[in-house]
Amino acid sequence: MEKFIVSARKYRPQTFDTVVGQGHITTTLKNAIKNQQLAHAFLFCGPRGVGKTTCARILAKTINCEHPGADGEACNTCHSCVSFNEGTSLNIHELDAASNNSVDDIRTLVEQVRFAPQAGTYKVYIIDEVHMLSSSAFNAFLKTLEEPPGYAIFILATTEKHKILPTILSRCQIFDFKRITTNDTVDHLEQICQKEEVNADRAALHLIAQKSEGCMRDALSIMDKIVSFTNGTVSYQNTLEHLNILDADYYFRFMESMLAQDLGAAMMLYDDIDRKGFEGDLVLNGFAEFVRNLLVCKDQKVANLLQVVESFKDRYIAMAKQVSVAWLINALNILNEAEMGFKAARNKRLHIELVLIKLSYLQQAIELGGGADDGKKKLVDTAKPVAFRQIPVIGAASKPAATRPKAEAPQAEARLIIEDQPATRPASKAVVPPVQPGKQDQPAEQPKVKLGGLASIRQQFVGKGLAAAGEPIALVEDRLHAAWEAFTQQLRDTKNPASQSFVMARLQINNHQHFTIVTNNNLEQKFIEGERRPLSEYLCKVFNNRSLLFVIEVDENVVYQEPTDKPLSSRDKFIAIAEEYPLIRELKERLRLELDL
Repeated sequence: MEKFIVSARKYRPQTFDTVVGQGHITTTLKNAIKNQQLAHAFLFCGPRGVGKTTCARILAKTINCEHPGADGEACNTCHSCVSFNEGTSLNIHELDAASNNSVDDIRTLVEQVRFAPQAGTYKVYIIDEVHMLSSSAFNAFLKTLEEPPGYAIFILATTEKHKILPTILSRCQIFDFKRITTNDTVDHLEQICQKEEVNADRAALHLIAQKSEGCMRDALSIMDKIVSFTNGTVSYQNTLEHLNILDADYYFRFMESMLAQDLGAAMMLYDDIDRKGFEGDLVLNGFAEFVRNLLVCKDQKVANLLQVVESFKDRYIAMAKQVSVAWLINALNILNEAEMGFKAARNKRLHIELVLIKLSYLQQAIELGGGADDGKKKLVDTAKPVAFRQIPVIGAASKPAATRPKAEAPQAEARLIIEDQPATRPASKAVVPPVQPGKQDQPAEQPKVKLGGLASIRQQFVGKGLAAAGEPIALVEDRLHAAWEAFTQQLRDTKNPASQSFVMARLQINNHQHFTIVTNNNLEQKFIEGERRPLSEYLCKVFNNRSLLFVIEVDENVVYQEPTDKPLSSRDKFIAIAEEYPLIRELKERLRLELDL
């Protein structure tokens, strides 16, 4: 009975031309060999199963070939190539850095580098999983890696380039391997199936390539398992069953029921899937990928991103024409949120059914929302013009009209007139508000105030308003404390937490219209700062002074302690009694009594 060899080893590439999906690497290496421009150190990095170690072995065999071909490939017939294929070559040394990562292992390797090859031109040292070396081992390897003998070539391979020291990277020629595309994987699997006389559907091989995610080794391992499972036949249904993949036909049926808003059909379809043993998160992830494929089909520019089985492409395109972009985008958001919350859900089945309910009535929700692509209602049509408030008359007359000076008469009935800048344009006038009846003695000319002159308006009207209300009250300590207590009481009545900070604060008068509020800490300052506006309005009203100002400062050195009733000690009690009754002290001294303290 012939010994079985897995496909990943049996069909391992032996020449650069048989390497799949890495043409940019193999072409560079072949040209370097033909032009004799080989570097002394190479670093092959990339995902797992894409051919890093394979290319390293092919390079080691090719540079020692005695009769290389015109295209830079090894002849596979000379003594060096035969010994390499049989695994008996003394010019190639492989080191697994995952298990040999100490300084002693690197020192042993460095000792071997000193000896020249007995046969052939180069001695090649392949170090796999080089990122597993310790920092000490890297440092011990630096000098040899930088200036090796002319016959020594180092090839380092790793899947995690970011873990390698920069000093190592700077001494190597770096080659980045890429993931193998789905089409390249399918073509390679078809060639192997023809050699092994295996009946395989291209749709099944496409599923295997998608499941491997660009790793050729995984794709070959999966195919070997399915061949053993099906006894030499790789069909689409057998592959779905073996890989535990839900058929895309279920997703098409889901979409049809949701577009028809048939919730019952969607629930029954999910029950069928649940009976087959598929987990809910697998259904959510697969349906999200299905919706993504439909969204890709909506634009011809990105149609090449559609990586599905060939027999389903036309069906995807036909289904995409029936669904709006708004539905697809909203469905992706719902599925994404549901997939993130699946693990936290206690009732998994109910969690999936709620998603099906949302998706079944999603089209109706979009139509009610206005039909916008983003699913949000447009608010442009409901916009309203800004409502401007009429400006009241400032500086009402406080004197009879007969006793008023003529200079003040225009101000009592002032009108705000908006003028255009050019002098040649007629002025557009806005009269606010109308003159009260009974006051008919209007002046011949009314004062004109330009809209931008805010300072002039204040000078004309603010002072007059205060004068009409009365003269400002002097800022003295007693009145200030009384106003402060009254405002604090208002805060207490409304159960405002800032009232305690007002009680703890201290007031210092600086001049006739400026004072300072001193607090004990930043917290009290923030509480008082939060009431700055109502406090300022209250004090300006009490003192009839709009120019009244105050600042809030923090004095952390002063610690305010509220007076508390401290219990008296025995000594304090005796002193208090002795002060009230002196004979008690005299009795104590004559009898020579001592207090029990």
